[in-house]
Amino acid sequence: MKVLVIRTSAMGDVALLTPVIKSMTMQFPDIELVILTRPPFESFFYSFKGVKVYSADFKKRYSGLTGMLKIFIDLKKGNKFDHVIDLHDVVRSKILRWLFRLTGTPVTVIEKGRSEKGHILDGSKKVKLIHTVERYYNAFAAAGFPLEKSDGPWIAPGAEGLKRAENLLREKEHLHIGVAPLAKHELKMWPESHIVSLMEMIARHTKVRFWLFGGKEETPQLIAMQNRIPESVLVAGTLSLDEELAIISRLKLMISMDSSNMHMAALSGTKVVSVWGGTDPITGFGAWQQPDEYSMRIPVDELTCRPCTVYGKGTCRRGDFACMNWLTPEMVFKKIIEIGLL
Repeated sequence: MKVLVIRTSAMGDVALLTPVIKSMTMQFPDIELVILTRPPFESFFYSFKGVKVYSADFKKRYSGLTGMLKIFIDLKKGNKFDHVIDLHDVVRSKILRWLFRLTGTPVTVIEKGRSEKGHILDGSKKVKLIHTVERYYNAFAAAGFPLEKSDGPWIAPGAEGLKRAENLLREKEHLHIGVAPLAKHELKMWPESHIVSLMEMIARHTKVRFWLFGGKEETPQLIAMQNRIPESVLVAGTLSLDEELAIISRLKLMISMDSSNMHMAALSGTKVVSVWGGTDPITGFGAWQQPDEYSMRIPVDELTCRPCTVYGKGTCRRGDFACMNWLTPEMVFKKIIEIGLL
């Protein structure tokens, strides 16, 4: 039996597939899984036997409507899928699943809880929703694969990545802490002055080496931060994703915004202290299996405008970015000490 799983973006959402894929390979080892995703995300699935990744570049061969027809034809070559599980439910995946249905392939679609998330944003019902990973598990169950949740870690870097990480983290007398201070959207980013102050507090408290993570496009900002913190090392833009994952898996702690680095750290078995502003873990995108107290944010009953966004898009409606400015470096440092991560 062969199953196609569709989840093409964003990076964090693709990484969150790994607990379900691990469960599937353990509990249904005879089923072949093909994961349709983007080329950069292949590293998440290297360690799973019986799993193939179909990497699709949607900016080139598979761009536009004709691209969807091409990818459907390419996927069908040499593959007879018994089931398709759409974990994305966007225009691109809707076209693909329509084509598969036309040819008689059963399709299961994720329930993303869009209306529930809308109630949170409009303030009518601010209750904690089920996690995205649980939604993935529910979709697999609806497709006929009821799964027990797997234990972590869920992302295992390759041997070459681990070798590089061991070489880079050879200073055993240092506490190695990852810092991912940036995010795709402004409403997810703590002020730079806050993150720098927090790093300075940690450096005064213990002998530390900070590892700065982010996307290649964020490198100039991270270099500027590196210049301010002598104990820091730039990772962004210098290593492969597998090498980054290997370093993350060896860290004492990751300090991150609500971003893909938060998810990658949690899924690698590393403790994560995450900083939240316009978004909130109650919408189902928190760090998987991390204690709630590790998620730093101003409570919604104290700042009733938050969360104001699910994914981080938009601008602050108050104009003062209170959700991030009220969350001080001292508050985060105190919490890190309290939970024994320093």
